[in-house]
Amino acid sequence: MDIRKIKKLIEMLQDSDLKEIQVSQGDESVRISRDNKSQTYAEPIIQKQVIHEASNIVSQEEVPQEEVIGNKVTSPIVGTFYRKPSPDKDPFIKVGDVVQEGDVLCIIEAMKMMNEIKSDFSGKVVSIDVEDGQPVEYGQHIITIN
Repeated sequence: MDIRKIKKLIEMLQDSDLKEIQVSQGDESVRISRDNKSQTYAEPIIQKQVIHEASNIVSQEEVPQEEVIGNKVTSPIVGTFYRKPSPDKDPFIKVGDVVQEGDVLCIIEAMKMMNEIKSDFSGKVVSIDVEDGQPVEYGQHIITIN
């Protein structure tokens, strides 16, 4: 199975609420599942059985997403998103909080370095789109401020 197809499946899993995707093509099969920490991994599985209806293997419902109006804060780096400065502290922000430009919104850990992400906007926190401890990609939408 082509690595580009596997990467696309991983992206589809990350963008959805699904916990696992399994696709078979001929004698090859790939199962991608999300563990409790929302990390994904690909696990190749060789199957002896050939599945004839390959087009019906993955059925993913399209969930209409509400368009949030406001200023979108995106991740400037790849890393792990944290809402709190440490596990025993309160989160930097909650939905409904009013923040000023320059306030710390969250931390993104990259290569054992804790990077404070500061607000470029003043306003009310409308949504926090990433769970605590979840991996984030460069440019990924993480918080909305209106």
